[in-house]
Amino acid sequence: MPEHPEPFDDGRAIDHTGAGGATDLAMEEGESLEKNPSAASGGPLGTGSAGRPRSLWSDAWHDLRRNPVFIISGLVIVFLVIISIWPSLIASGDPLQCDLSKAQEGSQPGHPFGFNGQGCDVYTRTVYGARTSVSVGVLATLGVAVLGSVLGGIAGFFGGGSDAVVSRITDVFFAIPVVLGGLVLLSVVTSSTIWPVIGFMVLLGWPQISRIARGSVITAKQNDYVQAARALGASNSRMLLRHIAPNAVAPVIVVATIALGTYISLEATLSYLGVGLKPPTVSWGIDISSASQYIRNAPHMLLWPAGALAVTVLAFIMLGDAVRDALDPKLR
Repeated sequence: MPEHPEPFDDGRAIDHTGAGGATDLAMEEGESLEKNPSAASGGPLGTGSAGRPRSLWSDAWHDLRRNPVFIISGLVIVFLVIISIWPSLIASGDPLQCDLSKAQEGSQPGHPFGFNGQGCDVYTRTVYGARTSVSVGVLATLGVAVLGSVLGGIAGFFGGGSDAVVSRITDVFFAIPVVLGGLVLLSVVTSSTIWPVIGFMVLLGWPQISRIARGSVITAKQNDYVQAARALGASNSRMLLRHIAPNAVAPVIVVATIALGTYISLEATLSYLGVGLKPPTVSWGIDISSASQYIRNAPHMLLWPAGALAVTVLAFIMLGDAVRDALDPKLR
């Protein structure tokens, strides 16, 4: 078996990742093939059952499905997504139906989490609050990843004036404190929908992804297979989309996965401060804010939505850590 894969073995770019710095995956796999034989995988470590070298993504999936952290966090996230789409599966009540006569009462049959200050069922509101928090986190992360990747990729690939302009704009947005920016920008918004909050997160969140995408593209475009494609007359769009982007996207995925949990907690923070989501929207941040004044008399009003928020953020952070470990060859 050759030590290094050929640059164009079947017309596709060699899988490569910029995670953790400038790392040549082909060299890492070549060394591991020599030093770490594994009979369990049907051949040397890093190969499939047919003895062919696995790609970065298949190798990462091979590691992820054996990682208990990934399995546990993945199951939690799948459960959250399911109840976000169909909350009625586990909560049959109406989160906006309240009975003031039961305000601040504790657990009762059929109402395991008790009632809040308005007499609304805390369990039902906690279940329905997952839809808002997960939706905000996922949509904000997608927006940030797309905008940051496009701007960072253009800056890293073309360099020169494009790189200078994007870098200076990035510096300006990095200088804006996120929470303070949210207090200023969202305080003038009267809409109670999730879109202003998502737009704010995308507006201030893209610079981080842009920096990472820029560095990954700069690293990827210096590889031999990109230079060979350029020498063969490949257009800029072909090199960027076919050869560079697939090999530079790994660190973006890792950071975006971890940031998803951060955006969920940011939405709760802004809602707690009164500038994020607003009633009648059901949100963990809104429930935490309304329950904070009753924490001594009725702590259950605060503990359940706060616990759900903590578990959700922790699950996404754990998932991001597991994906990072699988996609970064230096951590193997």
